[in-house]
Parts: sequence; structure tokens; C-alpha cells
Amino acid sequence: MGSKNKLKRFEENETFKNVIQPSRAELEKDSFFLKGSWNKSYFKNAKPIVLELGCGKGEYTIHLAGLNPQKNFIGIDIKGARFWRGAKSALEYKMNNVAFVRAQIELIDRLFAPQEVNEIWITFPDPQIKFKRTKHRLTNPSFLKCYRKILFKEGFIHLKTDSEFLHGYTLGILNDDKYEVCYAHHDIYNNLHAPDQAISVQTFYEKMYLDQKKPISYIKFKFT
Repeated sequence: MGSKNKLKRFEENETFKNVIQPSRAELEKDSFFLKGSWNKSYFKNAKPIVLELGCGKGEYTIHLAGLNPQKNFIGIDIKGARFWRGAKSALEYKMNNVAFVRAQIELIDRLFAPQEVNEIWITFPDPQIKFKRTKHRLTNPSFLKCYRKILFKEGFIHLKTDSEFLHGYTLGILNDDKYEVCYAHHDIYNNLHAPDQAISVQTFYEKMYLDQKKPISYIKFKFT
């Protein structure tokens, strides 16, 4: 994507009512104005909140929001030029149960209050294979600790990835009494019992991976 296109998208995001872009300083001070009041102040309803972390173009956020009007969906990514497409589509489709936030995921517990979120999707994150990048894996114990703070006690986390490494790494982390794995499969498109919510939508990158005959894995888990 050219720099002019990125700049144009950044400018458009500033005008989108469904895009929130808090500063890092605001989050580090723990003074984000919507923390603890997303339903009351933004969505203006009491519907459950579902997050898509590292949402990219926002395909999952848009698709799931369309299938589940009884829930509110928030896509989070630090790259605003990517989720511009999802934000624009949500406005065009008049989807009032969708928002996008430009923020670092490591600060997610500054965006939401304890148990304010009902469900989390992590879709095709960078597996961060190098050992020195371990702390950046979105399913490492530090991130899971943050998710636990904001997630409703019976809430689920979903991971979809094309990375065998990340799939195995995550199952290893979850092999602990603190977690309950509800479903896990290394190749969901070759599994007759794959949950519909795991295969009903394909992201831009997912389609590319499937064209390359790469298996897509899926894990659904919760905290005990």
C-alpha cells in the first residue's frame, strides 16, 4: 500500500464515528474514557461484547456482527490503515454493533474494565517464532493474564492460525489447570465436526493460505 493511500485512510478514520483512537499516553495513565462504560456510553445497550484482536481488515468483526446482531463487536489493531476497510463497510451497512479501536493489544486491560468482555477472537496473529519474540505472541501467559482480567468468567477465547508452531505452543500453554480447552483441531477444514463459527468466514490471508493448501487450526478455550 502506497504512503498516499495510507495517509488517505488515516484521514478517513478520523471522520468515522465507529473508530476510536486513544493515545498510548492516555492508556498508560489508565484514563481511557470508555473503560467500563462501552455498553452505556458507546453502544448504548446491554449486549455482550466480543473482541477481535489483531483484526486486520476486520473480516471477522464484520461477519460475526452481521450474524449476531444481539452482540456488540470491537476489532482492535494498531494498524489503522488495515481496519479502515472494516470500519468503512460497517458504516456503509449501517451496523450499529461494530467499532474499531487503534491500540496496542498489550494495553487491552486499559481499554476494558474487569469482566466487561464476553468473548475474544484471535485471528491469524503473527506467530513470532523466534525465541526472543516470545513475549509478543498473543497467547503467551502475559497476554492471557490480561485477557483474564477483562473477560467474563465464563467467556471463551478463540484462536485461528495457519501456524503449526503457534497452535502447538498455545496447546502447551493451555495444558494447565488454569485453562479448559473446549475444542482443538489442527485442520478444521478437513474435520466434519468443526464448529460453524470457525469456518463460516475466511479472512483475506486465510483464503491465501487455503489456496496454498496450508491447514488452518482452531482452538476454543476458557479460564477455569
